[in-house]
Amino acid sequence: MSTERELQHSPRVTEDEDHILAHNVDEEPVEANRRLFDGWLLKLVTVLTIAYSSFHLYTLNITPLETWSFRIVHVAGALLLGFMLYAGTRFATAEEGGARHRWTTWMAAVALLPAFYSLYQAFAFYQTLNNGAMRIAPELETWHYGWPLLAATSLGIILSWFHQRERSRFSVPDLVLMVCSLSVAAYLLVVYNTNIRMSTGTPFSPVGISFAAVAGSALILEMTRRVAGMALVIIGLVFVAYVFLGPYLPGFLGYPGLSVKRFFSQVYTDAGILGPTTAVSSTYIILFIIFAAFLQASKVGDYFVNFAFAAAGRSRGGPAKVAIFASGLMGMINGTSAGNVVSTGSLTIPLMKKVGYKKTSAGAVEAAASTGGQIMPPIMGAGAFIMAEITGIPYTEIAIAAVIPAILYFASVYFMVDFEAAKTGMRGMREDELPKLRRLIKQIYLFIPIIILIVALFQGYSVIRAGTLATVSAAVVSWLSPNKMGIRAILRALDLASIMAIQIIVVCAAAGIIVGVISLTGVGARFSVLLLDVAEASQLLALIFAMFISILLGMGMPTTAAYAVAASVVAPGLVQLGIEPLTAHFFVFYFAVVSAITPPVALASYAAAGISGANAMATSVASFRIGIAAFIVPFMFFYNSALLMDAGWFEIARALVTATFGVYLLSGGVLGWFGQVSASWTSRIMLIAAALLMIEGGLWTDLTGVGLALVVFVIQKQRRARLATANPA
Repeated sequence: MSTERELQHSPRVTEDEDHILAHNVDEEPVEANRRLFDGWLLKLVTVLTIAYSSFHLYTLNITPLETWSFRIVHVAGALLLGFMLYAGTRFATAEEGGARHRWTTWMAAVALLPAFYSLYQAFAFYQTLNNGAMRIAPELETWHYGWPLLAATSLGIILSWFHQRERSRFSVPDLVLMVCSLSVAAYLLVVYNTNIRMSTGTPFSPVGISFAAVAGSALILEMTRRVAGMALVIIGLVFVAYVFLGPYLPGFLGYPGLSVKRFFSQVYTDAGILGPTTAVSSTYIILFIIFAAFLQASKVGDYFVNFAFAAAGRSRGGPAKVAIFASGLMGMINGTSAGNVVSTGSLTIPLMKKVGYKKTSAGAVEAAASTGGQIMPPIMGAGAFIMAEITGIPYTEIAIAAVIPAILYFASVYFMVDFEAAKTGMRGMREDELPKLRRLIKQIYLFIPIIILIVALFQGYSVIRAGTLATVSAAVVSWLSPNKMGIRAILRALDLASIMAIQIIVVCAAAGIIVGVISLTGVGARFSVLLLDVAEASQLLALIFAMFISILLGMGMPTTAAYAVAASVVAPGLVQLGIEPLTAHFFVFYFAVVSAITPPVALASYAAAGISGANAMATSVASFRIGIAAFIVPFMFFYNSALLMDAGWFEIARALVTATFGVYLLSGGVLGWFGQVSASWTSRIMLIAAALLMIEGGLWTDLTGVGLALVVFVIQKQRRARLATANPA
């Protein structure tokens, strides 16, 4: 729950009599700007967070709400909890007397008046419409609702930037923003549940919708700044500015333009904020976050990490290989690359340094491995759900298609780690330093909830029903383990789920603003035309261009938002090139994922550098090198659809074998180690060329790649013999 705990998340790296290394891996990190309440405030927040998760479980499984109403409540609840829990600036220290800029409290108290007045008017409008009125008078919406709401929202946001208090104290400016969030939701619920909803985007739409949308967008972007940083906020503001500056721009960026009223009357509908991204966050994502919270409450994360240590810890560079396995397993229940780094990296990075890895390499391995967790079926960090929503392709097909790309990614990282360990002569961990595999195998039943999830999905159950079954099974299975889930633990899981969900919900809503701009201005279609023009010169050049745009749009953004934006801008153009929708969206998704380890803005690498103590930019460059195969494999989807399971079984098996061998050669070429000896630049270039030929997937290219690899193997064998002769033991 939202209780007082350490500022930094650091699972204990201790050993018990069975050498169990991982403890409290499941504990969620406490962000630097998150309030830690006590007393009645803690109880209030806990009741609200439990109610928020329970509302979603009840609505999704028992009594569905009208779609737009459900999404409005979903976003409003996240904003309400977010402004309650996350401060807009740093906390005041004890040396500063526990408070700075005391005037902000008094000004915020004044701002509460227009905030509550706009909320009152929303309820008054409900009474008016309930009494038979067809519309609300524009003067009332403008002067008694719209301007008071905008004034309170603007003042609340600005004051929250200066309002510094102790960590355990509530914020009056944030209370203003909470009331404004309720006011926006109340008005939209009133209007969208009448025939007035049909007028959105037309000259006849009520002006109040535009006022509510402006305030709602500002609240969403401010909350996004607090929980996800400035990158997505800046991109969102650039796109919103484009709506009004577009008519003055030259070339393909120009368009006729939209008025402020028309744009904002549509942006808070299913064309924007309430569109595909929020559709997914309000159903699949929130459900799987609750599932993840139940797994965490039963300490499954500790088991995953200890199991990885027992399985891979003995091999050379053991902790690095543990990071790969553990991050892959944790990636199934963790929604973000950076979050995965914090969960597993605080344990694996110190152990990697202990066995000989430099701190830059240790951080880079963890960042690359944790990023791969986002493409690990079945959950895939929520990106697969958005892909299913946008493309209409069943989720199960997407999960199946992700299997070989995930294998290739983790195989590549594993080979890079293994070669570096061999090259530098690193050892593994000793038997007496590792958990006992025999004991851990007895707890293999902890995988049952994930198995139930996969089986239910492939038995034809809906994603919601499968996720609910898996959540219930997590609580049931916990009774077989030492960490039994009683009523208190279940309530704690529901509380934890709401806190975990805040970031991804507001990020999805912010991405919805960008998606709305793209759909309403037609910039996505014009980008598609540009992509087609490039493809006339070279299809490969068009794919490279699409890759750079996808990575650029994803830099500094969480994976879910990065994919949602890139899918709206880039994917339609790829489909128009004749690429299958599944292939096009996987191409975009892959690059949205690896933007987390792509310099200069690499969120996962920065998180890992914070733990390892290395330079952030050096860590991001090193993680980029380790994950290099991820930048090549997506191009192979285009040339070889068998990598996405779109072929006969023989073709799929051949593609998997040859592509795996290809990433093995690629890892050797990039790292300069092959055949148990360092490789010259000539051999490295030949290895990379052979790798590209093998990954491409054609029969002749495979044979040519094998031939090149054999030549390099012979060269390396002779080189090893010469070195052995020159340096006899």
